[in-house]
Amino acid sequence: MNDGKKKVIAIMRPAGYLVESVRLAKSLGFKTVTAPMIDVVDKKDSNFDGFVNRVMEGESDYVIFTSANGVEFTLLKLIEPDDFIEQLNRTRVIAVGPKTRDKLVANGIRVSLVPESYSSTGLVESLNDVPGAVIDIARSTHGAPELVDGLRKKGAIVFETQVYEIIMPHDERHTELMEKSVAGEIDIFAFTSSMMVRNFMSIADNMGVKDKVIRLMNQKTVAAIGKPTADTLSGFGVSVKVIPGRYTFEDLLIECKKHC
Repeated sequence: MNDGKKKVIAIMRPAGYLVESVRLAKSLGFKTVTAPMIDVVDKKDSNFDGFVNRVMEGESDYVIFTSANGVEFTLLKLIEPDDFIEQLNRTRVIAVGPKTRDKLVANGIRVSLVPESYSSTGLVESLNDVPGAVIDIARSTHGAPELVDGLRKKGAIVFETQVYEIIMPHDERHTELMEKSVAGEIDIFAFTSSMMVRNFMSIADNMGVKDKVIRLMNQKTVAAIGKPTADTLSGFGVSVKVIPGRYTFEDLLIECKKHC
């Protein structure tokens, strides 16, 4: 670090990711403050059975998973996951990034493609020969519309099922994070989703410190994992200084270290 002091980074990922996230941050020389701004819970919508049936009947040409959570919550809902996986391996399975790919492979699922850019836009750009193709997408309740819209514009027949929900947890660490933010004790704010940003701002607003926190954030380093998250921050008047070239948390941390 430039000034010889360890920079303090706020990590706001779901509780299940915190141990690994803190380990990564500390390995790069950061001090950490953790306060989960989002959590993930199971969800089964009215489109899920149709998704399963299309895979089982061989009607899906492509199946897209946009997160490791999407893989996990899909398989959890199945009575006979082995049969589903067998049929899934007869389609072209696409993973948004390396973590999603690793989760699929760990469950015996072959991955046909990982886009160069780990994002909805990257997925759309990587699929060209899709007019008339049936594409199923398993994702969260807060998936970016660019994926479905972009594929439909390319002529694909797109089905979407929401297999998990992103919620705001009730956590006493929220108060601690806001107090440290107001005191200027956080050097880097690392945001990995638009909902994380909105929940952070909602908590700041409820505590009556939103304007002050935004003002202080603009004197610090704010990092966003991709353009949608950066755009959400900009909408709140926050200047984003770090966006990694690859949209993974590890790459976000590496870019933060370079910036500091």
